[in-house]
Amino acid sequence: MRTIMLLNAKGGCGKSTLASNLASYYAGEGTAVALVDYDPQASSLEWLAARPEHAAPITGIDGTAEGARIPRGTEVVIYDVPAGIKGKELTALVRRAETLIIPVLPSPIDIRAASHFIRDLLLVGKVSRKQTKLAVIANRTRENTLVYQRLERFLNSLKIPFVATLRDTQNYIRAEEQGLGIFELPPSLAIHDREQWEPLLKWLRSKRSQPQT
Repeated sequence: MRTIMLLNAKGGCGKSTLASNLASYYAGEGTAVALVDYDPQASSLEWLAARPEHAAPITGIDGTAEGARIPRGTEVVIYDVPAGIKGKELTALVRRAETLIIPVLPSPIDIRAASHFIRDLLLVGKVSRKQTKLAVIANRTRENTLVYQRLERFLNSLKIPFVATLRDTQNYIRAEEQGLGIFELPPSLAIHDREQWEPLLKWLRSKRSQPQT
């Protein structure tokens, strides 16, 4: 079972949007997907509630509920984790995932917060022992700006993969309102966004994103 977790110390960086888009991508490939929402705001579960019946099925799970379990036959699990997780709680959540993805926004506050969070995350047992793989992506970017250039330098300076840059676009809002993902919008509308996702998806398909057994 493939397990992927979206997390960051700071809220508003797009974890839920990325989690829902990953879930819809895998579902569209015919994969049995579970989307586990640990965030009390339940953004991912609300997105699922808006999902049309004709869309590829995704199982929603309230991770905060006692006794929540992944259904048998699930092939991919996407975890949406709330901001501010640290210490033992962070360690316990990281144990559930093979792969961690950290989205970072192009702002000085977000860059500083990500720097501190990644430093702490690298000390977590499974990450330090390379039993969980970690990557970062630049999210909601406008590439021809000074703050994006600063973000790009920061992400490239890390000793972990910087795998994708996703632009700031209304397409994600359009999709989210309908309970859809970027890959479920008409290609003529979202072709550029799909292309930006490809490096991340390629990395997730590779052995480099999974711990060696």
